[in-house]
Amino acid sequence: MDLLDGRAVHAVAGARERYKPVHSTSATMIAGDAGALARHYIEDFGVDALYVADLDAIQGGSSQDALVGSLCQLRAPVYLDAGVSTLDAARHVRSLGVSRVIVGLETLASFAALQMICAALDADVVFSLDLRDSKPLSPVHDAAEDIAARAADMGVREIILLDLARVGMSAGFDLDLIARVRAATPAGVSLLIGGGVRGLDDLNRLAAVGCDGALVATALQNGTLTAAEVARARSLPLTSRPR
Repeated sequence: MDLLDGRAVHAVAGARERYKPVHSTSATMIAGDAGALARHYIEDFGVDALYVADLDAIQGGSSQDALVGSLCQLRAPVYLDAGVSTLDAARHVRSLGVSRVIVGLETLASFAALQMICAALDADVVFSLDLRDSKPLSPVHDAAEDIAARAADMGVREIILLDLARVGMSAGFDLDLIARVRAATPAGVSLLIGGGVRGLDDLNRLAAVGCDGALVATALQNGTLTAAEVARARSLPLTSRPR
């Protein structure tokens, strides 16, 4: 779930100027109502966690703390990306009641900062390895698998491989890259995939290469992933669970 100016918006290939309020399959939901959308995902689809990106904060604006805090009152744990790049910012995000603080490659100041955040918050930290068209969003031209391995060395226990160019496009994903990232990270580090997931067949493919979960929004909104299929996803070999 992406939040922009107090509303839940539908991501389109990472082009944030094109994001519009979400129109849900729930007939009673007002477009862009983040709380109603979250309840729809939890109650009607049975998702077991909410991934939330505070785009205002990520883009250097004011954080949407009150809205995030209200989402944390629901019965699903919240993973929040709010452009965290320092330990103080990470502690602030954690104080909102979120279950996991996401530190994204797009806004990461340094791997030293990531190591400091991991040392202080331990398992509450998730690293988002942000990509565009399978290429890391980083001034350092390292391969994605090398960045993932380095993040694990810094203490990260959970990684999201997120390709912004594929978000909202129902375009599938780079399975070869995902397999390389999975092979480069220790078995004890969970790997979630975001961007391009179209339905249960895709979740099966991700499970087959060792992924532990997926971020899903468009497939829920357009009906290509049903509540029954979300339930079936829980029985996949590595318990790939849509978020």
